[in-house]
Amino acid sequence: MRAIDRCRGCSGKGIEPFFDLGMQPLANALARDRAAADPVHPLSLSWCPDCGLVQLNHTADPGELFSEYVWVTASSSTAKAYAERFCDRVLDLAGDAVRGGYVLEAASNDGTFLKPFQARGLRVLGVDPARNIADLAVADGVPTENAFFGRKSAERIVSEHGLPAVVFARNVLPHVADPHDFVEGLRLCAGERGLAIIEVHYAKAILDELHYDSIYHEHLCYFTLQSLERLLEAHGLFAFEAMISPISGGSVVLFARGVRAEKGPVLAGLESAERAEAVNDLARWREFADKALRHRELLVGLLEQEAEAGRRVVGYGASARSSTMLNFCGLGPDRIAAVADQNRLKQGFFTPGTHIPILAPEQVMAQGPDTVVVLAWNFMDEIGDLLWDRFGFRGGIIAPLPFPPRKTDIREVRGG
Repeated sequence: MRAIDRCRGCSGKGIEPFFDLGMQPLANALARDRAAADPVHPLSLSWCPDCGLVQLNHTADPGELFSEYVWVTASSSTAKAYAERFCDRVLDLAGDAVRGGYVLEAASNDGTFLKPFQARGLRVLGVDPARNIADLAVADGVPTENAFFGRKSAERIVSEHGLPAVVFARNVLPHVADPHDFVEGLRLCAGERGLAIIEVHYAKAILDELHYDSIYHEHLCYFTLQSLERLLEAHGLFAFEAMISPISGGSVVLFARGVRAEKGPVLAGLESAERAEAVNDLARWREFADKALRHRELLVGLLEQEAEAGRRVVGYGASARSSTMLNFCGLGPDRIAAVADQNRLKQGFFTPGTHIPILAPEQVMAQGPDTVVVLAWNFMDEIGDLLWDRFGFRGGIIAPLPFPPRKTDIREVRGG
């Protein structure tokens, strides 16, 4: 781990620490040996008084984090449905110019978000640093290069393929150790006329709904519109509209070009809300840290009640964000017997640090649990339907977030 001494976004030197989540394992470093101790690293946040960027105080080696990966976009039906809506909005804003070019995605994972463009007859190209995931995409018919995206790779792509009509980067910029290099790559690909699109887990949603579980070593930055637009404008990209995404429990998508334009109603409205609610102020983020400590008390209390009542509790969704929550709250197999996850790349391993077995949903639900903690709570509707329809589950549900954590009945989750 390398400690930072200045802001990742604006290079300001006065960053102020405000939230320490303790020593934690890498969130996607699934444990193979239940008896062995996992390596842990500092996990804490600072705030920049110059641009308002909230960021981690330490940087992990990107090669260790991303050269092999376990998240596969297609494993989420929510993501696949959103990919269609995303495509329609992009084509609406890009206009006819996209027909003469191609669509490029940086950090394209398994190609799920490029497939809708292919289905509409457009050429596509993906770029992803994880060899195993890039190979999956290629095998599924999505042209994908195995590389880290940045200025050098962008120059090579433009030299070999020409300028894309659209370049987009979803849920990746916060992961990048050098955001300036990444954004410069986007600018080079967008050229003077192309459309550049950036989607990030929105810091306002993180703040408002206490998404502290989204804080882990892969996520180096937590962008508001103010901090993100400042970064883009430093490289000649200017946001002109936005949309809200369901991904990560609340993400924002910025549409930008190489020339300034009048801001659309969605972007203007979001910017106004940020100012009115002081989203970029340190005081709000100090409140966030205090509230996370209170959340820990409440969630641990709920699970202690389940144990005292003799109920069998399991989890659903071995997401990276669940690793932060489980370790921050000190929840292990004595409180959660197993975690179900339909991603086969995760099955047979143990949760990082807390060492809860990760099994196929069929195996976990066959154990007859009384209560399911939906650790991947940002997919609550999808998981609730699956538990009800596929497994006939009629027991209790613990929704850890949004704050406060609560126990309910699965019938309530499914709307009765």
